[in-house]
Amino acid sequence: MTHLIVKAKGKKTETKQAIIDAAIVLFQMHGYNGTSVRNIAAEAHVNVALVSYYFGSKKALLEHLMEMFFREYIQEIEEAIPWQNKTSSVCECLVQLAIKLLHYQQKNFYLSLLVHREVTIDSILVRELMTTYLMKEKYLMETIFEEGIRKHEICDIPIDLLVLQYRDMIVTPFLQPLYLRKVHVLEPSQSLFIDRYAEMIRTWIVQIKQGV
Repeated sequence: MTHLIVKAKGKKTETKQAIIDAAIVLFQMHGYNGTSVRNIAAEAHVNVALVSYYFGSKKALLEHLMEMFFREYIQEIEEAIPWQNKTSSVCECLVQLAIKLLHYQQKNFYLSLLVHREVTIDSILVRELMTTYLMKEKYLMETIFEEGIRKHEICDIPIDLLVLQYRDMIVTPFLQPLYLRKVHVLEPSQSLFIDRYAEMIRTWIVQIKQGV
């Protein structure tokens, strides 16, 4: 009996994950409005009723995907704050945080593309996400830069501008993948590009440290 219960739970998890994977691909390829619940079910090879069973609606499924992305994204930032890693300088924490966020987005490549695109579209969901997650992202990044300025590791540059530029560097490869591919012939899903890009961010951090 126990074996049957475990098997049932495993099947339930597999089905739910198949729906999530299908929704990420289809929302990214065709947009939210261009994707139906039937499309998602067909891509996931499940009965259409299961999409509603697990998520309630297409809107709730999109909300689940975006919250799923931002929960772990924010956790990566929280774990990188300087007082969590007392042996590293603030500048090194900024470098390591950028690397972690780049790799997190690369690992969840299509979800990252979807989320960053959706955030540019004004909606009730996006406003809620901004209040819940993006305001926290801003606060945490500001806190790190404030610590760097307080310790005289970073030049006294307006913090709002530092956060804007730092964050933009981290999300740009996943916000404008088509531009990178077609204009610069760069592939943001490849580890080689991410490694090169991380070194560029490290150079920028050295510059704000030295005041160049």
